[in-house]
Amino acid sequence: MDNFFSSKNIIETMLKWKIQLGVVVVAAILLSILFSSPIFITPLYKSNAVLYPSNISPYSDESETEQSVQIFQSRDIRDTLVKKFNLAKHWGIDSSYKHFESTLVWEYSQRVNISKTPYGAVEIEIRDQDPIMARDLINAMMDAYNVKIKNLHKEKFLEVVNNYRLITNSKKMELDSIQQRAMELGTKYGLLDFPNQTRELMRAFLGSGGSSVKSREVAKLKKNLEEKGGEREMLSNLMLAEAKDYSTLKLDYDRAVLDYNRNFTYVNVLSKPFVADKKAYPIRWLIVVLSTFSAFFLAVLIIGVIERSKFKSLSNKE
Repeated sequence: MDNFFSSKNIIETMLKWKIQLGVVVVAAILLSILFSSPIFITPLYKSNAVLYPSNISPYSDESETEQSVQIFQSRDIRDTLVKKFNLAKHWGIDSSYKHFESTLVWEYSQRVNISKTPYGAVEIEIRDQDPIMARDLINAMMDAYNVKIKNLHKEKFLEVVNNYRLITNSKKMELDSIQQRAMELGTKYGLLDFPNQTRELMRAFLGSGGSSVKSREVAKLKKNLEEKGGEREMLSNLMLAEAKDYSTLKLDYDRAVLDYNRNFTYVNVLSKPFVADKKAYPIRWLIVVLSTFSAFFLAVLIIGVIERSKFKSLSNKE
């Protein structure tokens, strides 16, 4: 009997116990069909979508796709879906249960799968007992993703806008102060254009004498140029430099405001989610095959033990 598990002995034993093995196989088939039916296992329908991220910048060494996967897996998006579709009730999870939160998170992780494809895209796969719900959950997830990215960008762009606004306002105040002082020199001392007025003054001195009134005006302008001309020239140069800086800052500020107010989407959908017309779980034929094979194999082992026991009993009597 030591050679029970030889091919010949196995076949002979199976033929000897063929009725019992037949009963086991039939019972296994019937029971596996029963226990894999909707009475015991809720059928789940699968919907999926494939997309590429767009209009985002990766952090650190991660790619745009890896960043998108992390955001899709974030708690904010999960909570948005749970609240919008009342998933706890839909999945039959009692809110008064002691471990309600952890059970809900576990159920979500079993039904929602976010992964990176070999070609760098993001695949969203959701399974639910309602095929329409599975499709709607994916659409809602992509909407929540767009809102999440938009809020993240607005938060960062608002910081940039505020910084540029602060710097631009400060530069504008400096420029206004310089212009105000230049206006004072113009109205009080008649200093409007230092280089041109200096040339005109030189022409007046080199020209004919003219009237006494004109001479007094020339002398007054000469005095003002001597006392305030240097300041007026310095203010002119400062105004040019400050105006150039202000123009550059204003352009950057306008771009930051444009970035803050932009209304982009952040996904390029390659494969839209669909309403499945065939369940994805459970795979009944696979359950039946595996259950039947397991039952048959176990029955053969038990029969082998029985036959071996009988052989030992006969050997001991002899």
